[in-house]
Amino acid sequence: MNGGYINPPAIKRSLRDPYADWWDKQERRNYGEPVHEDNDILGVFSLEEYNHVKPGKGALQIGAFVACVLTLCGVTSYLYPDKPAVPREYPDGLDRELGGKGAVRAHKPGDEYFK
Repeated sequence: MNGGYINPPAIKRSLRDPYADWWDKQERRNYGEPVHEDNDILGVFSLEEYNHVKPGKGALQIGAFVACVLTLCGVTSYLYPDKPAVPREYPDGLDRELGGKGAVRAHKPGDEYFK
């Protein structure tokens, strides 16, 4: 493919033994060792391979999170009190409580709603 160049297996350099006797300790490679054609992706400074959680366990954790959020939303909607359907009415429209005759009054019994 590359004119007879030996292409070594694609192994990320960050997964190699850091304590081995490498010629280039930073890149973890020996002198004269052939370099893979995707060395920019396989080098030490490329993004690390994420191998902390297996895909099945990750999917299970995401599913558990979604289930907890939906359960919390369901319990909240079930227990959270709704707004009353009809506004509360006061005998004199809270005229005295709101400060006198010039104050905007609240609903009185018999008032039309949503004029």
